[in-house]
Amino acid sequence: MRLIYNLAMYLFTPLVMVRLMARGMRYGDYHVRWRERFGSFKAPRMSGCLWVHAVSVGEVNAAEPLVKALMEAYPHAPMLVTTVTPTGSERVRQLFGNAVHSVYLPYDLPFAVKRFLRNTRPRLAVIVETEIWPNLYFACRRHGIPLLIANARLSERSLRGYARMSSLVRRALRCVSHIAAQSRTDAARYRLLGAEPSQLTVCGNLKFDMPVPSAALEAGKAMREAWGSGRPVWIAASTHEGEEMCVFEAHTEVMRRLPDALLLIAPRHPERFKAVESAVRSLGFNVATRSADKVPGPSTQCFVIDSMGELLRFFAASDVAFVGGSLVSIGGHNVLEPAALGKPVLVGPYTYNFEEITQALLDEHGGHRVKDGTELGAEVLSLLRDETRRLPMGVAARQVFESERGSVGKVMKLVDTLLQE
Repeated sequence: MRLIYNLAMYLFTPLVMVRLMARGMRYGDYHVRWRERFGSFKAPRMSGCLWVHAVSVGEVNAAEPLVKALMEAYPHAPMLVTTVTPTGSERVRQLFGNAVHSVYLPYDLPFAVKRFLRNTRPRLAVIVETEIWPNLYFACRRHGIPLLIANARLSERSLRGYARMSSLVRRALRCVSHIAAQSRTDAARYRLLGAEPSQLTVCGNLKFDMPVPSAALEAGKAMREAWGSGRPVWIAASTHEGEEMCVFEAHTEVMRRLPDALLLIAPRHPERFKAVESAVRSLGFNVATRSADKVPGPSTQCFVIDSMGELLRFFAASDVAFVGGSLVSIGGHNVLEPAALGKPVLVGPYTYNFEEITQALLDEHGGHRVKDGTELGAEVLSLLRDETRRLPMGVAARQVFESERGSVGKVMKLVDTLLQE
């Protein structure tokens, strides 16, 4: 199975290179740093570093409190954070600046992994959420590098995907020192993949320990005052193709009763910013964008957030939050940021990526599930018009967030144990 896996990886590499070239036409970062994908980079002295891998923006945000805790507990150890996407890499720079080293994780090719580990020589490897790369895991064990999967989650879909190469995945998981699962459900799914009970601890979700910067709250308050504090505002965050039209349909319904209502929409992927802007303009809305206009004007009906790393301030400036990836079968995205800010959270029917967190919000009446754009519009309108319902719902969402904090401390105990061993 490992031979077949490696053969497939080598066969797909030329196709991956073509994809890198194509994406580099739009994002120059792909062209400039492509060697990092094969473990080659000019690295400062990183021997003995603490290495955290977070694939993209969401995982980087989840890893933020853990990275900061590692830097505080081990101030003399170099810190390395790897990502897969340019947006993830940019988020690392925004959060940590020059305090950490940041490169792309190499493709799971034996020579690339070997080169990467030779350049970095980590003292500890922490994989955030779900990234099972057999060659990387085997190499970590061979080099005696403790490997921790933190904030580990495994959706039903991912479980089915990994089950197709179950024998290889089982062997890879035996290379892992410990798995800090988000929930009992995630731990049970890792058991089905082949993890031993002694490898598993349920530590909760790191995202509950994310800081809520006062600067984001102040920026949100300032923006809201500039728009008009009495104006009803809702946000559709991390939206995907196939659900933006539902959002625009919902906003049309909202504006029939609340003509001054403002929609903030943040597409999940940067390459879709222009397409979403064009789509909303074609529907006749008065549109402004973050890149061109900075903030909405008094007549703006829809504001496209075509920037990265600013969602918190826009959540803070909103009355109601819809979290995307849930009206289409993507599995939903992070509901914790609006909950942390005390905003009522709306989701669609597909939330399997964050099922337990979402269910906790629904059970405690901090969130509500809708089935389509029509129902979304009705629910947004109801919340915007009824403060006596909206405010308690936001308080409940905040209480769910606060009640689940403490995951970083549990993971740090595992880290300390692994480093002492």
